Amino acid sequence: MEEMAVAGTVPSTDSNRTGMKSLAVQILTGRWLMVFAAILVMFAAASATSMFGLYSNALKSSLGYDQTTLNLLGFFKDLGANVGVISGLINEVTPPWVVLSMGAAMNLFGYLMIWLAVSGKIAKPHVWQMCLYICIGSNSQAFATTGALVTCVKNFPENRGAVLGILKGYQGALTGAIITQMYHAFYGDDAVALILFVAWLPAAISLGFLPAIRIMKVGQRRNELKVFYNFLYISLGLAGFLMIIIIVQKKFGFTQSQYGGSLAGVLFFLFLPLALVVKEEFELWKMNKQECLNGYSQLNIITEKLNTENTDEIGASSPPPSPPPISAPATNSRNQKGNSWLWNVFRPPNRGEDYTILQALFSIDMFLLFLATICGVGGTLTAIDNLGQIGTSLGYPTDSLSTFISLMSIWNYLGRVVAGFASEIFLTRYKFPRPLMLALIQLLACAGHLLMAFNVHNALYLAWMIIGFCFGAQWPLLFAIISEIFGLKYYSTLYNFGSVASPIGSYLLNVRVAGYLYDKEAERQMAAAGSHRKHGEELSCIGPECFKLAFLIIAGVTFFGTLTTFILVLRTRKFYRSDIYKKFRE
Repeated sequence: MEEMAVAGTVPSTDSNRTGMKSLAVQILTGRWLMVFAAILVMFAAASATSMFGLYSNALKSSLGYDQTTLNLLGFFKDLGANVGVISGLINEVTPPWVVLSMGAAMNLFGYLMIWLAVSGKIAKPHVWQMCLYICIGSNSQAFATTGALVTCVKNFPENRGAVLGILKGYQGALTGAIITQMYHAFYGDDAVALILFVAWLPAAISLGFLPAIRIMKVGQRRNELKVFYNFLYISLGLAGFLMIIIIVQKKFGFTQSQYGGSLAGVLFFLFLPLALVVKEEFELWKMNKQECLNGYSQLNIITEKLNTENTDEIGASSPPPSPPPISAPATNSRNQKGNSWLWNVFRPPNRGEDYTILQALFSIDMFLLFLATICGVGGTLTAIDNLGQIGTSLGYPTDSLSTFISLMSIWNYLGRVVAGFASEIFLTRYKFPRPLMLALIQLLACAGHLLMAFNVHNALYLAWMIIGFCFGAQWPLLFAIISEIFGLKYYSTLYNFGSVASPIGSYLLNVRVAGYLYDKEAERQMAAAGSHRKHGEELSCIGPECFKLAFLIIAGVTFFGTLTTFILVLRTRKFYRSDIYKKFRE
């Protein structure tokens, strides 16, 4: 017995009245509430990872870490947030609520243990234990993202660029600026309380929206893209409001109660999409009600049961099969050879068709995309994870660090929505390939890294804007390229495999380059001052030399990633000149 979604008619008026949904049911079970729920889940899931730069100093001072150890924690944070292959495999065989529930439990456990350690309520854990806690807590983000984002992409396959832009825009990008407002409004400057806040908030939101996020087999409505543009306009309004608030707060300084007032405006914009959800579902409900009253239901979602009787009828009316060709034994031999897994792995289908997991992982296209992501995302992520230490080493006060985080978050958001929507427009109208846009974004990131390296006077704000924009823009492009080249059948797993490149880049560039060079310069400064570091003492570096060499190396690595992406552009140029969405309209 199989169920599928098709358009159909309802034969009787009584069944029409019985089957017609109430408006409340229409809203609660509709696709647009699912989109809104996915926005909130992804926004909350990234709260702990996006705020690491704000509470990292509390970790460093309370536990007596040096910069290399702190960057090691940052690496495990990135590892957990981006290694979602397990969540992808689970999501292949279970409904989305399973991975969402698991993610909520992991977030609560991981960050609750970190809060207990930093607040001194338990004995100081070993470094490996802290790495494990932050990896488990941040891995909840991968589970939440898999459950929410992958579900939305599958429900809106022809608008995947817009979907990715909106969802990734809220996740991590606007999250940092919004949570910063909540943090100052609720806790003032208590970074330890912030860790507890990011422990329970994502878990509560994920569990609250479990029923809303699910796969829906529905036909495309004519105004789908228009609705996503409305979501975009609301998010732009939120980003603009946050930008104004940040400028005002920087200029005048806010008390905790004044932060509460600004937070009220932020929450208004955050929940404003709910009004759009009600509006769209009301229009759909009204249309369905009118059709039911007319005796015909043109709903896009009904259930058609395909039983054995229908199969027999179809078989009876179809002509008898033609006799097999003489060369059948040879054909069967070739089919058996083609069915072996090793043969299939290295014989992938055409680009755009559904690759198997192994076919995608062993393809040259995936290797190039993976290597480019290590270089591009790894470099920008290193800058973001060291934001607090960069500001401190250059003599910026604590309130400027909050400004940096909010500023970077907003430009991170702009990068995500611009890359998502602009790449969709350029692709559909001008056949402009997404890999080429990814290469241009990485080239721009090189400029941001050079500004950081040379500490150009009054250019640090500009550098954070560029780095935030480029970091955000790479994600929707990466995930859209994976879905377009390798298909949607195993997207849950392949999406998460692409994310693995981020922690690899973070480890190489953050821990082995930035952290090592920072500590080396800090030890040189201590030796020049005639002092020696005591065991468990915080290791700090002051001055532009702390990160200069590191960012010069990162700029070079990012440029290498840009060249790698250009190779992918050349390999896929023929594919992107074709109509890659044709099969979804057939």
